[in-house]
Amino acid sequence: MTPSEQPQTSRPRGIGSGWYPVLLGGSAAAIAVHLAVDSHVAAFVTMTIIVGATLAMIAVGVRTHRPAHPLPWYLLSGSAVLFATGTTLRDIGDHAVHPLDDAFTLLGYLGVGLAALIWLWPRQVHGDYDLLLDSALIGLGALLASWTFLISPILQSTATGLDALLAATYPVLDALLLTLVAHSMATSTRAETSLWLLHAGLVAVLLGDLGYSLETAGATVFGREVLLAPLLAAYATVGAAALHPTMTALGTPRRIHPHHSRQRASLIAIALIVASLVPVVGSSLRPLDRVVVSSLFGLLLIGMLVRSERAIVRSARSERRAQYQADHDILTGLLNRAALLRALRQRGEQWAEQPISLLFIDLDGFKRVNDSYGHAVGDELISTAAGRIRRVARHEDVVTRYGGDEFVVLARLARPEAAVLAERLLGAFVRPFGLSAGEIPITASVGVACVGPRSSDTDVHGLLRDADAAMYHAKQYSLGYAFHDDVRHTPPSTERRIWRTAARSASPAV
Repeated sequence: MTPSEQPQTSRPRGIGSGWYPVLLGGSAAAIAVHLAVDSHVAAFVTMTIIVGATLAMIAVGVRTHRPAHPLPWYLLSGSAVLFATGTTLRDIGDHAVHPLDDAFTLLGYLGVGLAALIWLWPRQVHGDYDLLLDSALIGLGALLASWTFLISPILQSTATGLDALLAATYPVLDALLLTLVAHSMATSTRAETSLWLLHAGLVAVLLGDLGYSLETAGATVFGREVLLAPLLAAYATVGAAALHPTMTALGTPRRIHPHHSRQRASLIAIALIVASLVPVVGSSLRPLDRVVVSSLFGLLLIGMLVRSERAIVRSARSERRAQYQADHDILTGLLNRAALLRALRQRGEQWAEQPISLLFIDLDGFKRVNDSYGHAVGDELISTAAGRIRRVARHEDVVTRYGGDEFVVLARLARPEAAVLAERLLGAFVRPFGLSAGEIPITASVGVACVGPRSSDTDVHGLLRDADAAMYHAKQYSLGYAFHDDVRHTPPSTERRIWRTAARSASPAV
């Protein structure tokens, strides 16, 4: 079958990348015309064109890419219509339609919030609440600033109670929306272009609402055209996000690695700076303002204390994990060579003036097993052998994997007790090892180096050198174990050869 005859797999295709500048540029041109022409009719026509184009782009994107969870895109489409309806009713200027315009707008917020929650829910980091805490602190900081600079002035400048309540609702919703955006940005990656376009659209909505709230509070006057421009830009950005192929990744479960921790900390620091300015700006606050500001400030400080405590605990945990990894062998969990070389110095007072014995253990025929069955079986053998050695040694003994198939036991033992421990270690290798490749018999050779009640100049390096030489002597003459002091003075012991041969069949399994 030729390549042209092979069946074509149906794969969603996006529009060409060159269309995005065209779409966004066309929307920018429409917004520029809207800003230049001060007319209700022009504003209505521009709104209708951009909203219609947004709905068409969402429909094309859902049909082309077929996301597993299309509901959030339908919610965004409905929210676009609701926002446009509320804005149009507000521009009419007839008080008879009020608060119907706010009802449509608030329903639009509800749709956006539900879509964000549906997308963010699979991105939860189970068991890690630091990210949620950071997002909540950013939201609290935004709410604190909103109350001081927006909500409180709105409540004082708006005449009726219902109007004041509706006008003050928008900054609260914006603080919640900012919390969702911060949480989403912390769990997104650079490759999720569609999600970043949605972030840009939501930020545009926040900017438009900020201007609306400032105008309502009497702080400044922007004009209808300026306030409507960010919302129009948000429509166009959401439509472009729906057309991008990465829109299918939104709402799908995946493993999240929280990042941007430094950026989140910077935003929290800004929130604290704003909070510190509140007493200066709000020197003439009413009692209600003082209660609300104090409560939000207290929650913000409590959250910062909790965040700091969790950061300290996490840092200490990471330090302990790094120290453990630096001192232990990954395969066996035993101490490694570096930890062995520090052992005598760390136990200086506890082992002072005590006899010390170092037993150097080497597996016989390990290379043959590794070559015959592979490295995976070899690792099994090393791990199982380490477990048997650990069970034979005492709790206070220093048991390490020195490297490869070599193990070391450092203990406070005199020569007679060291001989007993060496025999027990050899007995641990009598029983064959049950590995994935079957039962494999393996023996060991042990070299022992002893020093009397040690002086301050005793070091592990000398003991290792002597025990290593004794181990090779024991391996060469099949002694099982040998003391370094006997290597150059005594010929190989026939009795030990017999013991080792008998031990293979008579020693208890360990």
